[in-house]
Amino acid sequence: MITATSSNPWDITADDFPAYGTPAAKWKYLIGYAALAPSSHNSQPWLFRLGHHRLELHADRSRACPVVDPGNRELVMSCGCALFHLLTAMTHFGCLGEVEILPKSTNPDLLARVSLGFQGAATPESSLLLHAIPKRRTNRQPFRDEPIPASLLQALASAANRQSAWLRFAIDPESKLAIADLVAEGDLRQWSNPAFRIELAKWVLPNHTPRKDGIPGYAQGLDDLMSCMAPLVVRTFDMGNGQAAKNHEVATESPALAVLGTKGDTPRDWLAAGQALANVLLRARVEDVWASFLNQPIELPDLRQQLARQAGNLGFPQAILRLGFGDEVKPTPRRPVDAVLI
Repeated sequence: MITATSSNPWDITADDFPAYGTPAAKWKYLIGYAALAPSSHNSQPWLFRLGHHRLELHADRSRACPVVDPGNRELVMSCGCALFHLLTAMTHFGCLGEVEILPKSTNPDLLARVSLGFQGAATPESSLLLHAIPKRRTNRQPFRDEPIPASLLQALASAANRQSAWLRFAIDPESKLAIADLVAEGDLRQWSNPAFRIELAKWVLPNHTPRKDGIPGYAQGLDDLMSCMAPLVVRTFDMGNGQAAKNHEVATESPALAVLGTKGDTPRDWLAAGQALANVLLRARVEDVWASFLNQPIELPDLRQQLARQAGNLGFPQAILRLGFGDEVKPTPRRPVDAVLI
């Protein structure tokens, strides 16, 4: 039997839910789904504190990226993604109780508190999303030249709306070009900053690393030799021109680009954006659509303002996605459940 605590966290299966187990056994199993959430640089900046019938989600600021994410916005969004995975699993198994977002506390790292309960039962939607969690990947490879049906784009927008966020699409060449230009400008600026390259290099790893976080070379399409050299190359050389050209082409050739945002820009909004992002990504995988991120413009304040204007001045952009159909990719590592418990 494969469980959430097996050697490969991605092998989790709904058949192994400990329906008659202890609360601790249920929590550890459910955290297995939460831990498969996407995060900036695959930093996995979340921790969980077990109670008897209650679980707390905490931000792990030791995994922060202060150069690219000085306000911890992306860190909190990543935790929001993990929270959505957790709540999706709890809904599917009919054990969701009370959910408190940013509960009153003297601990600034406490982001959410969830209790076991008996709300609802599995629905077709919750089942689809749950089974999509182990299939979700950040797919950085080229996508096929195949349009995404308008009905699916509308479904993705609705998925974001249900989590108090908005999603706007760029599918025509002119709109994609405008976003691609901002992405390329972001690449040029970020790579010219030695502190950015040093920070990124900490998360760029060889293919056969023993670490259970970060971005192995295979996720970028690198072979074993190149993946071993990648951390040194990233740290040492300003590759902004090449990266800008590559991502500009990737953006313009993707079937669709999407900007996800929120009305406000507070930690509560960031958590909502993370939950919306996770909902969108899982709903896309249900329909075999892949996604990856082009968040460079959002990480630079003036470019973020330009992106907001392009998106219709609806509020604050929180993520840029490229969406499309493509080939299967290998998942990135995940820390085991015991490693994220406090």
